Amino acid sequence: MLGIPSFYIFDLMKKFFQNPRNKKILYYLGGIIVFFLILDNLMLPWYVSSPEVTVPKVVGLNETDAVRILKDADLSPIVSDTTYDENFPRGYVIVQKPMTGDVVKKGRRVYVFISGGEPYVNVPILKGRGLKEAKLALERVGLKLGIVSELPSENPKNVIFDQQFAAGSSIRKGESVGITVSIGFVAEGDITVPDLIGKSLSEAEKLLADSSLKVGKVNYQSSFSLLPNTILDQYPSKGNKVNKGTVVDLFVTKTGNETKEIEE
Repeated sequence: MLGIPSFYIFDLMKKFFQNPRNKKILYYLGGIIVFFLILDNLMLPWYVSSPEVTVPKVVGLNETDAVRILKDADLSPIVSDTTYDENFPRGYVIVQKPMTGDVVKKGRRVYVFISGGEPYVNVPILKGRGLKEAKLALERVGLKLGIVSELPSENPKNVIFDQQFAAGSSIRKGESVGITVSIGFVAEGDITVPDLIGKSLSEAEKLLADSSLKVGKVNYQSSFSLLPNTILDQYPSKGNKVNKGTVVDLFVTKTGNETKEIEE
């Protein structure tokens, strides 16, 4: 054939097989051929002929029920991952692979993804911030600004000095966080309550008006030793520092045994 002597071809083949590297290549080729023969004649026919099942729906079921149903269907459930999803309760299946209705081989793995429920976030530091800055900080993590209370304090005006949830607390995403804002330091009132005890009601009313104060509740009490309409007591008491327009309750004498309360 082609004029090449047979002894020459035999000599070339002998030298080829004597080379260790060529022997390894032949072993590898032989192994690959054997593998494909086994695959083609044994494994593939077995796989093709194995029974098939329809994947049941487990989305929306809790993890325990989903695993049981998949096993009952001769499938192999694999709990793959937990993902936060506010649309599904914690511990319920939100995704399955393969999908519902897919026809697969018996024993096929079915991956299920479980809901972690509503996501939780950490409350940011709000103390020491202004109202606008605090609102932005809350929105960045998915929270809302709740009730804003304003109280006097030694903190600068319009600065937050208290918050409903401590910084770093873990709460559900979307919740509201209330804050307390300082209106600054409120000094003590500069009006001194006059001494009204022993004076008549009309005198007391004039003194209060002159001091920019108002008459509050007039409580009548019987007395046999003092003239009617005499001031027995007052609240706030004399000497207290109050603000303009503060009401002062009066306790006034009345003849007879009856005691009553009148609010003017």
